[in-house]
Amino acid sequence: MNIIRHRRNARTRSRSAFLNWLPLLALALCIAPIFLVGLRRSSAHGAVSASSSADSLAFPGEKHLAHIQQLTFGGQNAEAYFSADDKYLSFQHQGQFYDSLKGVPIGLNVPCDQIYTMRVPPANPKASPENVPEISASETKRISNGEGRTTCSYFFPSGRRILYSSTFAASAACPPPPDYSQGYVWPIYDTYTIYTAKTDGSDIRPLSNAPGYNAESTITRDGKHIVFTSTRNGDIDIYTMDADGSHVKQLTHELGYDGGPFWSYDGTKIVYRAEHPKTPQQISDYKALLAKGLIRPGNLELWVMNADGSNKHQVTHNGAANFAPYWLPDGKRIVFASNMANQKDPAGFDLFLINEDGTGLDRITYYPGFDAFPMFSSDGKRLVWASNRNGRAPHETNIFIADWTP
Repeated sequence: MNIIRHRRNARTRSRSAFLNWLPLLALALCIAPIFLVGLRRSSAHGAVSASSSADSLAFPGEKHLAHIQQLTFGGQNAEAYFSADDKYLSFQHQGQFYDSLKGVPIGLNVPCDQIYTMRVPPANPKASPENVPEISASETKRISNGEGRTTCSYFFPSGRRILYSSTFAASAACPPPPDYSQGYVWPIYDTYTIYTAKTDGSDIRPLSNAPGYNAESTITRDGKHIVFTSTRNGDIDIYTMDADGSHVKQLTHELGYDGGPFWSYDGTKIVYRAEHPKTPQQISDYKALLAKGLIRPGNLELWVMNADGSNKHQVTHNGAANFAPYWLPDGKRIVFASNMANQKDPAGFDLFLINEDGTGLDRITYYPGFDAFPMFSSDGKRLVWASNRNGRAPHETNIFIADWTP
């Protein structure tokens, strides 16, 4: 009886821990007040400070990461992407920002994800918190309107506008959570619309008018074409359109989830993640859940295709959950997140490098927790990503940046 009770308790604890991770892992589908999140500033300015040195933020084996800096403190922060000139980051935040030294909250608790921007700090060769320059209040701010849930922000190359998706047109409230009685599922909110706005948050314009889920959008470095994920034709597929929302073209037609696309630097290729059901039971389960606005992610593999949808080829074959792929500037390698090294832990995601042909796998992070959503600066010298390391509370996820050591 004690053994049975122990097993039940273990299952309960495991399920509880797993469900705690669902909101963050769901960001992988991509996912007013000014807050002083980020870097160390002098106490004379009463600003937020980093409480840990670069050395304490690194873990054994992380040979590629130098001079790590923590940029946010508190809540759930993810999907931080560089502007084309590498001077700013856009990211999404939910929860409470904190002063990292005093432990006091800053601003309001944000109930569901909103889009923010911050200035990228200069590289810090001395790895000393005292040498990190100030970030002014005007340079870290919310861009979205504070309504609904937002996800997947990305700068236009000009730096004057930004892409993101939001549910605010359907309701100012946060959308309801998915039905977890269905097991581990991700919501596919059919109220997500792709918008573009000025980087001060004004002049919000919809780019997608088709019904269904429309999100996960990024733009080519020449500013001409956008790639995104949509359910407009009944399945979860990848599309492209011109920067003004015209000339929409469907690129994937395989049954199953195709999403999270990113352009190569020259705009000729797209990397994405996919899971295609194969057996009759898998197909039936997929269709039944999709009809309820849900998917059950499992074995997500990375794929690459040409900009016109031709020459699709699989990159990873590890049977794990691989997501958040991004091209290196050389156009030959891809950085991504995967739980291939720790599939028993719901938070067991690390960063990896891989060649487009699937060779040359190289592990980047070794923190025993969540590391994901990586992106390189355009010169390949810096890496930004989201991690649970140095969190003040369980499951807290923050944005980090490091100098890249080949």
